[in-house]
Amino acid sequence: MRSAVCIAFLALCFRLHGAGLAVGMVAPEWSVTNWLNSAPLRLADLRGKVVLARWWTAPDCRYCAATAPALNEFHKRYADEGLAVVAFYHHKSADPLDGREVARHAKRFGFKFPVAIDLDWRTLQEWWLKDRDRDWTSVTFLLDSKGVVRHIHPGGQFVKGDRSYRELEEKIKALLAERNVQRRSERPLRRAR
Repeated sequence: MRSAVCIAFLALCFRLHGAGLAVGMVAPEWSVTNWLNSAPLRLADLRGKVVLARWWTAPDCRYCAATAPALNEFHKRYADEGLAVVAFYHHKSADPLDGREVARHAKRFGFKFPVAIDLDWRTLQEWWLKDRDRDWTSVTFLLDSKGVVRHIHPGGQFVKGDRSYRELEEKIKALLAERNVQRRSERPLRRAR
């Protein structure tokens, strides 16, 4: 109980100071375009699923390239259990943004899950960078089935076998188990005949 109060207090402090999302906060709707591998999705469309949202860029981000296999593995392993992996491209190149290039990079990374472009970093600003200096823009948010932020990997890479990867996978498993308990408790009881 005490930790829940602390999380709620920290979330309130972050919201009051306009510093982006923190663990315990409900994620606002994203504002993205140019969907690949999916019709346009709203975050609200994914309620009831555990959502892993990752910002990435290419071709020069070695951390994004290193993390791509982990995203693919999480998608492949846990999608049928209720995990939705969604990747948001944020353009860092001096060259003009070209949606076809983004599609080529997503294909090169092997992304089979939904991918969109975060134009002008709108959602990245609101969720992560808002009024803050951050070391990384390749951030990952893990949301529970109600859209509450439950884990943030603050950027860089996570690769199978490293501590960040293991931590994220354990959080995914825990949230999927929590989701399944919630779903069972929400089912109507059958009447005996």
